[in-house]
Amino acid sequence: METLVVIVNYRTGSLVVDCLRSLASEPDVREGRACVVVVDNASGDGSAARIRQAIETNGWQAWVSVLESERNGGFAYGNNLAVRAALQSGRPPAYFWLLNPDTVVRPGALGHLVQFMRQHPGAGIAGGGIDEGDGRAWPYAFRFPSVWSELENSLRLRLASRLLSRHAVARRMGDRPEEVEWVSGATMMVRREVFEAIGLMDEGYFLYFEETDFCLRAARAGWRCWHVPQSRVMHIAGQSTGLTGRLAVVPRRPAYWFESRRRYFVKNHGWLYGALADVVWILGFASWRVRRWMLGKEDTDPPRMLLDFIQHSVLWQPGLWRARREVPVNQRAARS
Repeated sequence: METLVVIVNYRTGSLVVDCLRSLASEPDVREGRACVVVVDNASGDGSAARIRQAIETNGWQAWVSVLESERNGGFAYGNNLAVRAALQSGRPPAYFWLLNPDTVVRPGALGHLVQFMRQHPGAGIAGGGIDEGDGRAWPYAFRFPSVWSELENSLRLRLASRLLSRHAVARRMGDRPEEVEWVSGATMMVRREVFEAIGLMDEGYFLYFEETDFCLRAARAGWRCWHVPQSRVMHIAGQSTGLTGRLAVVPRRPAYWFESRRRYFVKNHGWLYGALADVVWILGFASWRVRRWMLGKEDTDPPRMLLDFIQHSVLWQPGLWRARREVPVNQRAARS
């Protein structure tokens, strides 16, 4: 086995079956070079049983297994269950493809990523292109968040966005492979040596920012990250959370999003930088809210967004003011 595909499921059993069906035709799967582990993150809705039934009905037992988690520890936690077990096995795979349950793999998607990784030994992480549910391309990879990106994101002023375009998190991509800072965890291939060098994903993130954090740690260790648009998946965003996607309707942003964002800045840049990023975002967003009201524009922001942000910010967490950068236990060497 050269590649282990890891799919973390939380109450999206039918979508996982669709994803597995799309993987069944991949040459690497048919020829035994790739296997799949579905981690059920304590869904409690019968998802694991439905997935197992589909595996038996379709005769996929040779290349798909289901691993049930005792609790829903989040995205990083679920992926780590499968990755850790594979790393500790006698013959760990060369590559790990982290794949969202709400994806459908386009023909050749797996092969394109594997071929790219073989040809670029300095590439530690590679992400594929993403199509939305209606078939339209979503041509983005990402830059690491910064104070400047927080200003650009919150201010929502065309002139400011032009001036800060080089700092915006979302980066529009072309049709050729390009080196980027981080890629979406919806389709992210990781070389085994990256896990061995920097450890597993940080389980302190429940959801969101964990792949950003992981790519930053890999970059600091000298590994390169690439966007490979020839590998494509269709992603029905936000099926487990309702938080993302062009057509998503979010009544209120969940607390874990704010906590993950805060953890990313404080852990990787220190509390002072995190506090500065919070102040910049708060001032920029407050300015946007005033402009929106004065111009009579439609309110498309989640309810209580500003108040929730302030409540979860570094400024509202006195204990973090004295905190130093933390190194979670699960980031130690993966085999230790």
